[in-house]
Amino acid sequence: MSLWISGRRTGRIFTRTVPQPAWAITGLILAAQLLSLFWAWNIHAQERHRRGPITLAPGPMLDGGQVVLSTPDLSVKLLRYSGTVASLTPNSQPGLDYTPGDLLRQRSANTFYHLGDLDVRYRSAGATAWTDVSTAYRRSPVGAVSTGADHFSGDVTTSLPAGSPLRIVRTWSTQSGALALRFTLTNTSNTAVEIGGLGIPMVFNNIMNGRTLDQAYAACSFYDPYIGEDAGYVQVVQLRGTGPVLLVVPDGHTPLEAWKPILDRRNWKTGEGLLDNDPTPRGITFEGSFDWMVHSKGYAETDWKGVQEWNPPTSTTLAPGQSANYGVRFLVAPDVRHIEATLAAAHHPVAVGIPGYILPQDMEASLFLRYNSPVRSIVSQPEQAVEIQDAGQNPAGLHVYHLRGRQWGRFRLIITYADGAVQSIGYRTIKPETQAIADMGHFLFHQQWFNQANDPFHRAPSIISYDDAAGKQVTQDSRVWIAGLSDEAGAGSWLAASMKEYLQPDPEEVARLEQFVDGVLWGHLQNRDGPHPYGVHKSLFFYQPALVPGYAYDPKLNWTSWTSWNQEGADDVGRSYNYPHVVAAYWSLYRTARNTHGLVTHHDWQWYLNQAYQTTLAMCSEAPYYTRFGQMEGTVFVRLLYDLKAEGWTDKANRLEALMHARADLWATEAYPFGSEMPWDSTGQEEVYDWTRYFHDDQKAQVTLNAILAYDPTIPSWGYNGSARRYWDFIFGGYPKYARIERQLHHYGSGINAIPLLAEYRLHPGDLYLLRVGYGGVMGALANIDQKGFASAAFHSFPDLMQYDPYSGDYGPNFFGHAVNTGTFVTYDKAMGWLCFGGEVAEHHGVVHATVLDSSRDRLFLAPLGLWITLDAGKIVSADFNQRKHTVKLHLAAASRFVSTARVRIAQTTSEPGPTWTLSSARTLDAGAYVIPLASRQTTVVLRQVTR
Repeated sequence: MSLWISGRRTGRIFTRTVPQPAWAITGLILAAQLLSLFWAWNIHAQERHRRGPITLAPGPMLDGGQVVLSTPDLSVKLLRYSGTVASLTPNSQPGLDYTPGDLLRQRSANTFYHLGDLDVRYRSAGATAWTDVSTAYRRSPVGAVSTGADHFSGDVTTSLPAGSPLRIVRTWSTQSGALALRFTLTNTSNTAVEIGGLGIPMVFNNIMNGRTLDQAYAACSFYDPYIGEDAGYVQVVQLRGTGPVLLVVPDGHTPLEAWKPILDRRNWKTGEGLLDNDPTPRGITFEGSFDWMVHSKGYAETDWKGVQEWNPPTSTTLAPGQSANYGVRFLVAPDVRHIEATLAAAHHPVAVGIPGYILPQDMEASLFLRYNSPVRSIVSQPEQAVEIQDAGQNPAGLHVYHLRGRQWGRFRLIITYADGAVQSIGYRTIKPETQAIADMGHFLFHQQWFNQANDPFHRAPSIISYDDAAGKQVTQDSRVWIAGLSDEAGAGSWLAASMKEYLQPDPEEVARLEQFVDGVLWGHLQNRDGPHPYGVHKSLFFYQPALVPGYAYDPKLNWTSWTSWNQEGADDVGRSYNYPHVVAAYWSLYRTARNTHGLVTHHDWQWYLNQAYQTTLAMCSEAPYYTRFGQMEGTVFVRLLYDLKAEGWTDKANRLEALMHARADLWATEAYPFGSEMPWDSTGQEEVYDWTRYFHDDQKAQVTLNAILAYDPTIPSWGYNGSARRYWDFIFGGYPKYARIERQLHHYGSGINAIPLLAEYRLHPGDLYLLRVGYGGVMGALANIDQKGFASAAFHSFPDLMQYDPYSGDYGPNFFGHAVNTGTFVTYDKAMGWLCFGGEVAEHHGVVHATVLDSSRDRLFLAPLGLWITLDAGKIVSADFNQRKHTVKLHLAAASRFVSTARVRIAQTTSEPGPTWTLSSARTLDAGAYVIPLASRQTTVVLRQVTR
């Protein structure tokens, strides 16, 4: 999203030192416009700006010294005054602190949360209103209960308001060999007390405020929840994605029922946070902290009323004198790939869904469970949402279930084990992939088709942004780019439409896409000529009433902020991130024109390929400053270069390659060679990985890949699995009512970050972890498409909403990631057997049969062979891999009205020397692709292995 704002910086939130490339001199002017950015542009942004920074004096919690406890894996320092954590360090990496211990003094005043605090919402018998208390709000010295070499217990009731009916004793213990945090709550009143909210704050060092990029990667971590009841856990991963991973799991019966954000509302006079809030500024460099919610009924009845949560809300009632115990344990996995093994070794339930937790209705999925107690029951909510087949225990000791989604939408699997433990897994069923994107295409080219005559901003005809809550197109928004067909949030819909035609061209839709290109894109959104040829504007829509007399700007919108650019601001061509969208549109039409006949009629394929090339050059000349960073959808430049080479456009290929080499040379000088106009971002990694791999800077490519794995997890949840971390673009591209800092599930980071993950998997097909994470991101883009075809920007994860955003927003880059990256992946795992992502697989007498069901139907990866089969034209129906004869039979779909020949490419992706493959029936090569005539029925071709 755009931060291209005239004006001064509002303060140092995050700093970055970057060498200035010689070809980016004009960027010096633009650099002054780069904001350290709108972490503050949420509910309280204007108030924060007016009131200034937090200036709380250090609190007394630092007085009294510390207590040190150790396990073989962890060392924890506890403050005697508060009993909360001063630092939590893995013994294998003593320089790392998972908590913000380096900010302890700044965060020592009341209302700052620390690991070891507790939030409670309760009501006494007969009361209807709930009361909130927190040990962080008005901190007092803990009352000593017991201390020793292996534990530290304290009575924290002193930090609760006078008259509270609860006594709370907190114990830190290493007695079991693992660090544990436990709470005992006792009802000291004469009446029953219902606990409707019990939250254990998970406070780890994801605070990047005020740090350079290098400092953040050295000190900070990201963390993600599996909101899975008794099987739930939290994983804490260093920003660089390597090294030991902290895992937080239940100790005793402490289910992870909900995940509640700790917000940052504060008293503007004192600077303190309000009750249940932490005054640390949340924003682009601090996502916030969260409560591990054991009980949430008190919120479900009030703050979250009417919302479908991950799990049913619960409460517990304590009779007078009765106590309840809750706790969590801290484990350490050696790295991200060993999280599940570490959980299993600690006798924690582990679930692995293949291909993930988003289920197309025409595809069978598998679920593998590992736990030391047998399954007693498995059911779904709603009851008829999924067909469950119990396949029993496999030779590796995993309990296997086969699933087939029946009802569109969300459902929960509830697994109850013989020992009483309950595991909850969130799934989402979608339409068959080809149907889902067909629905999306119809919606984009009909409901979002803007064809208003005499539009003064020259936006017609186009595929424009959409407000699904209102059921209408977004033709006005004070964030002008949303209605202006540029930036990710304005270009998102026509970018998705372009990539839909690349993946699944439809005659009517291709015709309209060409109308948009000739009528709006080329000549209005993008300059045909003049001093900045091929330059791409920031927005076609702008706010300047004097220039559009008679146009009725909506008086209910706020047109006074920086987001309402005038024409001069909207016409600026200096934001590089706007260029890949345009390149992708041209490139998709080049691919369609090149590989079909009769669909693309306005121009030949050469024109579209040249437009993509010239627009890429213009990005480097007209918008040089931000080209120092990786671009979202930057993969399109790599694909463009390959196509220029394949078509024999050697001079242009060489020029493009030289420009990209200059960018990669800059990245080679940086420890963490990715960023964006944001202080921290998860978008540039995609292109940085692609070019560093292309130019054989494998060390930087690995650094980039590891960074992605830090913020892109595999978790048993359709929402979190493969969902790359994004949490601010609801502000810049979402529905205005819901504009806030909030973890976005399957925002476009999911789709674009899946590109390097699956590319790396094809290089290393033994690394199943990469496939699982990457494919989760590929499928996330499809989950955003609703039953009628509307595609939302992302899902709101906060428990007061839990729904898709009503704005189409910046969905386009997400679908770009899906379109260029999806395929059917077949692999074999020793514990789970033959697996298929994007289709179905079965093995009979040494022949592995794969049915291709992904949305492209033109890509197949056979991992045991390292064989990547792609079709520029034509579709794959299925394939048979004969392990004894070393052959692969491809069954190709029949010829169609627009495709009479298949164009097949074969690549051996692994770096190790191995056999090559030939296509036995192919006699013709065109631009590197085998040309196969298609029949009126399926055509079978055979690939044979040739030993080197």
